[in-house]
Amino acid sequence: MSTSGIDYRAVFTATPSPLLLLDPDLMVVEVNDAYLQVTGRTREDLVGRFLFEAHPDNPSDPAADGVANLTASLQRVLSSKKPDTMAVQRYDLALPERPGVFRSRWWSPLNTPVLGPDGEVRWIIHRVVDMTEFMLARPSRSSRPSPPPGTESADAHREREALEAELFTRAQDLQRLNEELREAHDRERRTALTLQEAMLHSPDLAGHREIAVRYMPATRSLNVCGDWYDVVDLPDGQFTVAVGDVVGHGLEAAAVMGMLRSALSAAIRAVPEPGRAMDVLSGYARTFESALATTAAKAVVDVGHRTITYTCAGHLPPVLCRLEGTVDLLDQATDPPLGVLTDETSRPQATVPYAPGDTLVLYTDGLVERRGEDIDAGLLRLSDTLARHARMDPDDLADTLLTRLGVAHGGRDDIALIVVRL
Repeated sequence: MSTSGIDYRAVFTATPSPLLLLDPDLMVVEVNDAYLQVTGRTREDLVGRFLFEAHPDNPSDPAADGVANLTASLQRVLSSKKPDTMAVQRYDLALPERPGVFRSRWWSPLNTPVLGPDGEVRWIIHRVVDMTEFMLARPSRSSRPSPPPGTESADAHREREALEAELFTRAQDLQRLNEELREAHDRERRTALTLQEAMLHSPDLAGHREIAVRYMPATRSLNVCGDWYDVVDLPDGQFTVAVGDVVGHGLEAAAVMGMLRSALSAAIRAVPEPGRAMDVLSGYARTFESALATTAAKAVVDVGHRTITYTCAGHLPPVLCRLEGTVDLLDQATDPPLGVLTDETSRPQATVPYAPGDTLVLYTDGLVERRGEDIDAGLLRLSDTLARHARMDPDDLADTLLTRLGVAHGGRDDIALIVVRL
């Protein structure tokens, strides 16, 4: 069904939920009729004004925290690019017809980002539900006769105030608990990212302008993962690149990744043949259960002889893209994942020549694998993209691969990617 004829401004205006549209500077850029009705304001009162100039705190209430709470929520939306639901908030509303006078109001706010083509927050939709009537409602369990219109008994007034205080207190407790959970999650995430950065540090990478790397955790993870990449310089004009994939996500997988990555980095320095180095790593992986079924691919580039010697332990094949656009899958040296082989047979390795300007790509399965789709379809997309952009510089090519394969903003699985211009 085509949506090209939809008048989105009319839809926004007619939406029954009260809505404000804010820009990243929290200026009001649009308001719908429902919002004007529930607040008693006009468009001229709101549009083009800073949100908190239009809706200040009640100056006569020293405990007023509506501005502070809403500011914190909107800043979370801008930084996380995700919706933020707030607990019921007391946020008194200034009466336009009586300057300086505020009316007690309670709201249930939801702030939702609208992202632009660049992935940044372009607008924030601020939706509110007016909870005032509910908060001030008289308890329905009361069986006493209703007082005459316009009057309220002392007991009913006390019950109403008690209910109001209880509900407001519970809402504020929930808000504080949410804040504590967010802070705890942020601390854990910062710790995890620091750990991940330390484990992925590759000193030799800085000396290779012809190499681009990308690392993207799964979108729903803690922003750490079990995928890795590595670049190691070897004697005699050689260097090696590697990627690997530990089963699982999160801190445990990242810890296993760090151990295996370090072990392979040490092995290739002592045993330059990638097949034998992978044998060493496989034996190490058998020593702890969480490392079993890890996959890895390693390639040694001999610049002097213009050859690539590679091996794969249960991993998807590296891809060699020739300068003229032809693409070869390097699939002639593949064995089961790490820790699976127990006999004395060495893992295979194969050697292929390359020409200046060719491109070598190593990656993990998150780049090409899609649920419900044969893996060959993902490999074909990868090959086609490489063939179309064979002459693009490594950094731009890495970004193009992520974009063309639909994972520029992350995917269901972790991704590690190395692009080498030979």
